[in-house]
Amino acid sequence: MQRYFIDEMYEGQETAVLSGENFHHIVRVMRMKTGDSLWIVFNGGKAGKGIIVDIADSSVEVRIAEWEETRKELPVQVTIASGLPKGDKWEWIIQKGTELGASQFVPFIATRSVVKWEEKKSLKKLERWKKIAKEAAEQSHRQVIPKIVKPVSFSELLNLGKNFSHKAIAYEEAAKDGEKGNFAQVLSSCSPSDRLLLVFGPEGGFADEEAAKLKSHGFTLCGLGPRILRTETAPLYALSAVSYHFELMR
Repeated sequence: MQRYFIDEMYEGQETAVLSGENFHHIVRVMRMKTGDSLWIVFNGGKAGKGIIVDIADSSVEVRIAEWEETRKELPVQVTIASGLPKGDKWEWIIQKGTELGASQFVPFIATRSVVKWEEKKSLKKLERWKKIAKEAAEQSHRQVIPKIVKPVSFSELLNLGKNFSHKAIAYEEAAKDGEKGNFAQVLSSCSPSDRLLLVFGPEGGFADEEAAKLKSHGFTLCGLGPRILRTETAPLYALSAVSYHFELMR
């Protein structure tokens, strides 16, 4: 059953109105009719199964029939920060990371980043990233659309870490040295509703001075097993581990 996010907050209303892209998809793409069912998610995460009661020229009115009881979000809020990769790798991370439960995506400019961020194209790219996250959230039946921000500097990334009680970086050299337990210890130290910041390097990995600065700012350097993962694979591996630890082990 299709799922649609709306900007409206839930304040006790029994119906909701969908317009814009949601209207187009419901009427033009899915060709739904009065009486058909769909899921809507209010701003804030409250989701309900709705029945279409009216289709106007540019809007669809839906009556809420029942509320979704199952929580779909990860017990911890995970932010993925990644050295901005080349090509469509960042879009892949956003799409698949949303499916796996990430709550926020933060690209940053690393020393070894190949991509040069063009500010004049930033708005268009940011809107595309947000659209990818929204569609992935609908497909995976999330209750929240992850937040997407434009690329930040490395120093801004360090400052961002001050807002998190748990923070770790996937460090290639730690993996090469056989480090195995740090990531598991980070997850074990987290409690439900905690905020966890996971940082991943670009294609060329972290420069030594970047890793040293992150460590000095309280980030835990972690290996993710004996194999060296691509920049677009490591975040998905980590999110899968978070889900296993908090959702399947309990």
